[in-house]
Formats: sequence, structure tokens, C-alpha cells
Amino acid sequence: MLGIVAWMGSGFVLPSEDEQPVTKREDPKPVSVAVVASVAETVTQFYRAEGQAQPDRDTMLRAEAAGDITEVLVSKGQDVAAGAVIARFDPTNNTADANRAAEELARAQREFDNAASLLERGVATADRLAQARAALASAQAQVTAIAQEAKALTITAPFAGRIETLDLNEGEYISVGAEVGRLVDITPLTVAIQVPQQSLTRLSVGQAASVNFITGEEREGTLTFVGSSAASETRTFLAEVEVANDDGAIPAGISAEVVIPTGETTAHFLPASIVSLDTEGTLGVKTVDAENIVAFFPITIVKAQLDGVWVTGLPEAVDVITVGQGYVNAGETVAPATAEPK
Repeated sequence: MLGIVAWMGSGFVLPSEDEQPVTKREDPKPVSVAVVASVAETVTQFYRAEGQAQPDRDTMLRAEAAGDITEVLVSKGQDVAAGAVIARFDPTNNTADANRAAEELARAQREFDNAASLLERGVATADRLAQARAALASAQAQVTAIAQEAKALTITAPFAGRIETLDLNEGEYISVGAEVGRLVDITPLTVAIQVPQQSLTRLSVGQAASVNFITGEEREGTLTFVGSSAASETRTFLAEVEVANDDGAIPAGISAEVVIPTGETTAHFLPASIVSLDTEGTLGVKTVDAENIVAFFPITIVKAQLDGVWVTGLPEAVDVITVGQGYVNAGETVAPATAEPK
């Protein structure tokens, strides 16, 4: 009896027959990932935009007189110099008006001279001289007006360019203000692009630009205009790049890609496949530190190429996870293995 009491006091209890032996759980092994050491490099940043080639100057040719066309000296598609004669009106009526005005001017001059002479002799009054002077001025104004009308009888090119359209025929009657053709100047060309609000500060007049036209032509240009007022519908700003086109080989109206260097920055070049999103949808890259702990760095893509992307937001030197990043999260310990850089 004393033995039983002593056994109970010892605190030792025999295990139940149904009780399983307790086994110690081992910590999970770290996930294996492949990493590549990356060092930031200096890279040129570019602004890219799609645009359209436009003539440097584009105007409608309008008649400044009314009458019959007697001569058409150019044809559609022809290159003309500034001041070149496009067409002429029949000058018959203007010539007759000019002759009458000249005769009236001569008569008014005689009347004025006579009135002045009579006034000197005391025969005529000052009022008569004033009337003669007014008549002379009116006659002079009429001669000047008819001379201006004579100039309007010739339709000329306001600048050097190409006749894009021409709606004129000899013998045709044309009214004042009628549109008779279109003149365009494509030397140089102006490539118009639209710039979003967030990119406006990257551009300034005078920057160099490369322009790749849809025809395959490549030309260098200069940014000549950056708008200061956004379009109400798109909230974008108009910008223009001037491109030399002395040979006229590039037509207006075609599409073009404009590439403008906007400065340099320090960035990492990485495969696009390793860029991922965190739980909040932030674009970033997973890395491993010296203690083999995963970190997630939000990044910004500053330049994209076919074989990878240049990104900012990472330390200057870092080990980037290239394989297995989808199986680990920030803060976890991993087993990194160095991969061969591609």
C-alpha cells in the first residue's frame, strides 16, 4: 500500500494504449530560387509618340477679282516658286476703266491748275480752289484703285510649293473670293504629335528628334513647338517636330513615330518576364538580400526593348530573382542559387 502511494506521489503516469507517440515537426525547407546579380547602368530615356506629317504651309488660292479667265499657266501637281503666276483674268474692262480714270485725272489736274492761277490773279475764290483740289484727290484715288484691281487680275503663288488642287479653266467666269486651288509647302514637313499631361515637362523646344515614317523613311528633326493649352476633349498638348524634306520625297498626311531623347537616368536592364505585381497591384521586382530574405521593390519602366526592360526603383546593386519569384513572397527566407545571366 505504501508503494502505491509513493508511486502516485511521483507524478509518473503510464501512457494510454491508444495514445500515439509525439513526433517533432521539422521546419519547412526554404524554397529554391534562381538569382542574377544586377548593377544599375546609365541609360538614355526617350519620349515616343505617334504623329502625322503635315505641310509646313497649306493655303487655299482665292480669286481677288471677278471676270473671265484668259490664261492658266500651271497644272495640278506642279511645283511653283513664290510669286509665280497661276492664272490671269481678262484685263479688257480694267484697261478701259484705267483709261477713263487717267483722262479724269488729267482733267482734274487742269481744273486745279486753272483755279490756282485764277486765285493768284484775284479772279477766282479760295472755295473754287478747294473744290478743284478735292476733285483732283478723288481722281488720283480712282487711278490708284484701278491699278490695285489690275494687280488682282493675276493670281499668284504666295509662297513656293506644290499645286495640290486646281479648279480653273480658260474662259471660265470666276467670282471674287472663289477658291480656285490649293497650294502646299512640304519643305520642310511638320510632324504633329499629342503629348499627355504627365509627359509635358519632359519636352522643350529645341530638342532633337528621330522620326520614322510609315513609308520606311527615317529623318532627324527638331522640336519646334510645345503647346501651352490642353485640348479639352483629350487633355493632351500639341507638339510639332520640323523635319527637312528638301527633295519632297516624304508626302504630307502619312503616319510617323517620333522618338525624342529626354535625358539620362540610372536603371537596371532586366527580362520583362520577372516583373510582377504585388497584392495591391503595384508593378515591381523580387530580390534576395544578404540574409536570403525576399524583398519586393516597386519599379518604373523607363525604356522597353524587345529583349528586356530598363527599370528604376532598385538599389544600385542587387540580386534579382529570375526563377521561382511566383512561389515566394516578401519577408520569406529562400535558398538562392546563382543563375547564368542571359
